[in-house]
Amino acid sequence: MTSLHEEEHPNKAFGWAARDSSGVLSPFNFSRRATGEKDVAFKVLYCGICHSDLHMVKNEWGSSVYPLVPGHEVVGEVTEVGNKVQNFKVGDRVGVGCMVGSCHSCDSCKDNLENYCSKMVLTYGAKNYDGTITYGGYSDTMVADEHFIVGIPDNLPLDAAAPLLCAGITVYSPLRYYGLDKPGLHIGVVGLGGLGHVAVKFAKAMGVKVTVISTSPNKKKEALENLGADSFLISRDQDQLQGANGTLDGIIDTVSAQHPVVPLLGLLKSNGKLVLVGLPEKPLELLAFPLLQGRKLVGGSMIGGIKETQEMIDFAAKHNLKPDIEVVAMEYVNTAMERLLKADVKYRFVIDIGKTLKATS
Repeated sequence: MTSLHEEEHPNKAFGWAARDSSGVLSPFNFSRRATGEKDVAFKVLYCGICHSDLHMVKNEWGSSVYPLVPGHEVVGEVTEVGNKVQNFKVGDRVGVGCMVGSCHSCDSCKDNLENYCSKMVLTYGAKNYDGTITYGGYSDTMVADEHFIVGIPDNLPLDAAAPLLCAGITVYSPLRYYGLDKPGLHIGVVGLGGLGHVAVKFAKAMGVKVTVISTSPNKKKEALENLGADSFLISRDQDQLQGANGTLDGIIDTVSAQHPVVPLLGLLKSNGKLVLVGLPEKPLELLAFPLLQGRKLVGGSMIGGIKETQEMIDFAAKHNLKPDIEVVAMEYVNTAMERLLKADVKYRFVIDIGKTLKATS
């Protein structure tokens, strides 16, 4: 459905879209809405590839609407602002993360937690308030309400900033909310992938001692030498787990594959917190006794609100904190998706939209 306003003032756009659940992306011409009075329009320069993009293009969550233009780690340069926009001007470096709309009136919105608004509008593949379907950042332009635009500091490279808008805020928010950001605390990070490696970097920048917990012994050198973790545990090694029992104040669990969580509870001190940010497809097996024994907590966390996302980006810039990325051309996106499925990336793919997205007639 296209509004009359859009038909009169179409902003031509170009990107890559999936047409069906085969997940194959190909060039796609479409229209963005005209820049409204509170909107910011920007030229997309980079867009990260998130694991959820893979789920969405293949309709693995059953909610995909085709044609689907993925991408919710979108950064670029402002080209136009509406006449009521207050915080951004043409030429500014900006980004859009996982959402582009919310109700602004519920308790969550009032608490700067738009991410938990029941009427939150996702950056792509969702129905906007005008009835149109949102298109993501695998495209040349983006238009969004000023409220959902994040400013990118000049000293933070745009390509590295892109994954922070999803992966970065997904681990930053629980570290802050659950009080696992205090210098001197000792936390565990389960999984050393796109989320896990950023969690290690943020926690270390906060002054926290970090133990990486992984099924892969070959990631030990990477964790300790390249990412600066303090120690490393192989989660399948019962002796190692036993030796570390009761040593952690909290754990950020980033793993989306099926895995046992009861052994992780044993690693926690009394009052310790296990926070899930991954999305396993099947229910977790959770026993009551390990929770009662030590007054432990199992919690969850999603992305943060816009205010906290800006705070996270500013923190990353201040501490020179950048995800490890592999920059790829737009034409490489289907290969990148195949590699992502095999976990063959260290650690996040970022598409160079500005230099490699070629428009077709």
